Amino acid sequence: MEKQKKRWGDRPDATLLRDCDAMHLIMPMIYPNRADNEAFISEQFDLTNVDAYLADKNAENPEFEYKLFQIIVAAVMKMIVLRPKLNRFYVNKNYYQRDIISCGFVVKREFKDNGEEGLTFIKADENTTLESIRNDIYKEIHRVRVEEAGEKGDKKEKSTDDFMEVFRKLPRFLTKFLFAVIRFLDKHGWIPASLIASDPDYATVFFSNLGSIKLQAGYHHLSNWGTTSLFVVIGERKLRPYYDGQGNVTMKDSVEVGITIDERIADGYYYAKSIRIIKKLIENPELLEKPFGENVEI
Repeated sequence: MEKQKKRWGDRPDATLLRDCDAMHLIMPMIYPNRADNEAFISEQFDLTNVDAYLADKNAENPEFEYKLFQIIVAAVMKMIVLRPKLNRFYVNKNYYQRDIISCGFVVKREFKDNGEEGLTFIKADENTTLESIRNDIYKEIHRVRVEEAGEKGDKKEKSTDDFMEVFRKLPRFLTKFLFAVIRFLDKHGWIPASLIASDPDYATVFFSNLGSIKLQAGYHHLSNWGTTSLFVVIGERKLRPYYDGQGNVTMKDSVEVGITIDERIADGYYYAKSIRIIKKLIENPELLEKPFGENVEI
């Protein structure tokens, strides 16, 4: 698809929505900060089908496993492909549509108290599938952990970690001044495209996999830095009670997911349908093998 030519008011990573309705024009005037407009949703997903799916897929290739985290990431990314309003954000009281769909997450380089963390960034489009998401996640985890070990990797562009290391070596007053300049540039859409391309805080959605460190899902704040308007927290999988229409209880393997979103970018009806799509995809993971652009019936 041919890339749309940028116009005055657009950002390097997004297009200004010039014909938005009155509500979306006025909302940022009343509530200008992303962190002041958080809506939190907690959902529980039955993993019965996921467990069977993973067992079947991983029997074929146990050295390169499919994991629950990959399925949840793929489900959310596919939902955003199908629901493009969730790929929008507000900056400087302006309403934008991102040019790409992306997600960020943190990789713990070593599972110990003083183990450092690395930031990662992957993309998706209408041709993406669960397999390509799995491959990209493995590549990013490998890249971060190989760098920690001091090995050389194929790095096409500077990472966010490299960017932060530069500031760590500067005098504190100079760091504060430079970040004030960067915030000013970002507010007006003049931030360097290289920073946007590597900083997960400019992603469509940021994931936090608390289940990997045995914690429950919960609320996570949004940030006024960057443009991320959707945060997904994945909790620990465990047995939970499910009740049928007669009140009978069955214990099922399940996972709780907390989702924080900037309520200004879409309305409640749009969010509710989007959550139903995620639920359908997680509980029927075989649907994620199809290109993300293919519609899902709910």
